[in-house]
Amino acid sequence: MAMDAVDLQIIRELQADGRLSNQDLADRVRLSPSPCLRRVRRLEEAGLIRGYTAMVDQVAFGLPVTVFVRIRLERHTAEAVRLFEEHVAVIEHIQDCYLMAGSSDYLLRVVIEDLEAYESLVRHRIHAIPGIASIESSFAFGSVKQSRTYPRPAPGGSRRSPR
Repeated sequence: MAMDAVDLQIIRELQADGRLSNQDLADRVRLSPSPCLRRVRRLEEAGLIRGYTAMVDQVAFGLPVTVFVRIRLERHTAEAVRLFEEHVAVIEHIQDCYLMAGSSDYLLRVVIEDLEAYESLVRHRIHAIPGIASIESSFAFGSVKQSRTYPRPAPGGSRRSPR
């Protein structure tokens, strides 16, 4: 789906505040409410807007520890990959799982209560996944930036690197 500047503005405004009323959103993007709502629905139907969620304070929620876990698999067969990904998908403390290029096969972002709980997660859930060659953990001791708003894509969808 081709997006114009107004579509991009709508997406950025909703990323910043998903609870905006259609009227407030329309005002911010300088449209009347009906065309604004039609655009939002078109973006939803096209799958560009996949849903709306609340941003919850991780520490206040009781999960103050963030761990980045690098996983290397023993083998890279279709079965080994499928099995690993199926196991990761059902472990709720794993918030994100990225397939990587380089020395690690996967990068996981885990949020958890404390170091004891993390040790238990590794010993009982992650080690139980067949086919893992190595697990390397890095603990975040602070967050410098967490953005929920994507940068504007390069004009024409080119894959130029950022300046």
